[in-house]
Amino acid sequence: MLKIAIAPDKFKGSLSGLEFCEAVDKGLRKHAPNLEIVNLPLADGGDGTVEVLKYYLNGELITLPVCDPLMREVRASYLYSEEKKTAFIEMAEASGIRLLSDGEANPLRTSTYGTGELINDALDRGVEHIILGIGGSATNDAGMGMARALGYRFLDNEVRELKGVGKDLLDLDSIDIRQVNRKIKKVKFDIACDVDNPLYGPDGAAYVYAPQKGANLDMVEDLDFGLFTFNEVVNLEFGIDFKNVKGAGAAGGLGAGCMLFLNAKLNSGIELIKQEANFDVNIKDADWIITGEGKLDSQTLSGKVIRGVIDSITNQKLALFCGQVDLNEDELKQLKIDHLSQISSYAKDVNDSIQNAGKYLEKAAEEFARLLHIS
Repeated sequence: MLKIAIAPDKFKGSLSGLEFCEAVDKGLRKHAPNLEIVNLPLADGGDGTVEVLKYYLNGELITLPVCDPLMREVRASYLYSEEKKTAFIEMAEASGIRLLSDGEANPLRTSTYGTGELINDALDRGVEHIILGIGGSATNDAGMGMARALGYRFLDNEVRELKGVGKDLLDLDSIDIRQVNRKIKKVKFDIACDVDNPLYGPDGAAYVYAPQKGANLDMVEDLDFGLFTFNEVVNLEFGIDFKNVKGAGAAGGLGAGCMLFLNAKLNSGIELIKQEANFDVNIKDADWIITGEGKLDSQTLSGKVIRGVIDSITNQKLALFCGQVDLNEDELKQLKIDHLSQISSYAKDVNDSIQNAGKYLEKAAEEFARLLHIS
């Protein structure tokens, strides 16, 4: 019996990964009711990851009041699996740029404190593993805010405690670890991180990302020097140098903060989700793998879901079902695709393609089944 694994990303603004699986499954079975199909929806640590992990972890959403980037109360949620003692936390739930209006965005004033509060809650529930997604941040505090919520204290040269916002990086003189939550040491922390920027410098957190968070050039220069200062203090007190560490600059230096304060490991988001899905084992005896995403473009070639699927392929054939294809022939050859369907080719226009993606995806799956002569 032919076995097909369906392992897509979401169609952003149109279909979730689970809805993709349902549509393709339905289309295939119209011509092959006895086909063996395994649904393995994927995500890369960004939007849609909670839904995908809920599918694998059998978890529940925990919602609680925490501080937003400007230390105002906001309700934020994370996914918790009591069975697997695992939590998935998106820092953007508490510390994301989407929580601020345009006039409020200012990485000198924002903090990751609320992310630390979410971590504290998970620790209190007895988790053994925390996956932390760090995309979409409003912050540039090197994770000091998060760490403050966990019991770390940050002091200036007059031993006054700092709040842990972006501008406090400039005044940091020492770090007090005497009150740190001891439960941290009992938990494995994995960080879903798909950028490799260093902590500071022209390719670092401040220069590359702070302008997107409301910083002007003067702010960027201050934040960059602050991250340099943070690294100097960390190097002096802990013997750790983040200068050339890839990913340390992720989420305004939260990458470095997670490595330092949580003893965390930075990982590709898609690789973390594949681990939770037991992906490589589940596709081992598959004949075909069907994957896809809303738009197949240059980003697909690096670090996203489709790249993650391709990296796991051994001798399976690959079919791609995408909303829109924006790659040239040479780029498509790099992906080594055995079958490609573009959903937009069935639609009248872009809006029709987005609104009726499920219907067209089902139709594409029917045609694929016919091509396989498996009816």
